[in-house]
Amino acid sequence: MVVLDESTTNAQREAVLRQGIPLCEVAQCTHRFHLELSAAGLQLRWLEHPKMLPLQIDFQTGKHAFRAAQARIKDEAIARACGLQKIKQPHILDGTAGLGRDALVLAQLGARVGLNERHPVVALLLQDGLRRLHQSAQEWQQRLYFAGTDCFSAVSADVYDVIYLDPMYPKGDRKAKAAVKKDMQMFQQLVGSDTDADALLAAAMRMAIHRVVVKRPQHADFLAGVKPDAQVISKKHRFDIYFPEQHND
Repeated sequence: MVVLDESTTNAQREAVLRQGIPLCEVAQCTHRFHLELSAAGLQLRWLEHPKMLPLQIDFQTGKHAFRAAQARIKDEAIARACGLQKIKQPHILDGTAGLGRDALVLAQLGARVGLNERHPVVALLLQDGLRRLHQSAQEWQQRLYFAGTDCFSAVSADVYDVIYLDPMYPKGDRKAKAAVKKDMQMFQQLVGSDTDADALLAAAMRMAIHRVVVKRPQHADFLAGVKPDAQVISKKHRFDIYFPEQHND
């Protein structure tokens, strides 16, 4: 459900309707979450927490954009895991894009990154954030783009230098919950955990040329129970690395 306010433009209304998403006015909305559409863009509000700031994906301003702009390959575990120091301008698929924060870091460091997001609401937020980014900086249209909602389809013939996966941690994971920030609390309540995360690894192996990288909490089991071929360890996470040629028959 997308909620409109008085600043919503006709073009925005038409864009939402083309995707088959129902519209309503603020006073009519009774859902637990709603997407607010205004001239400033699309944002997610959690109605059970009215004092919580709405969630909007912003690739240009704020602390996450600033962090990405300051990133350097040698300092970023994710960059080393994805092979940015070895593969020149790699084409990377972020297969579980979420809020797009890791993808933005990779794109700032020289990769071309496609975003795959299966959850329809998060996909809309991503597309809105990318639209605003591309409007203000056209050179980003090729560096960071929305690849789709089902890039791992069995019929997909797409290939990428690197596929990056960061599946949601299980809801029962208390250690992971302790570190969750407010914006991610809203995100996790909306999306839930990736119950089919294990199946993503085999699909990613089929589509990756050089490597598949899986971001995991330090204590988590290997995805699909498959031991990685290499690892990069950071303070809070580990990045399990798989080389497809060692796994594909």
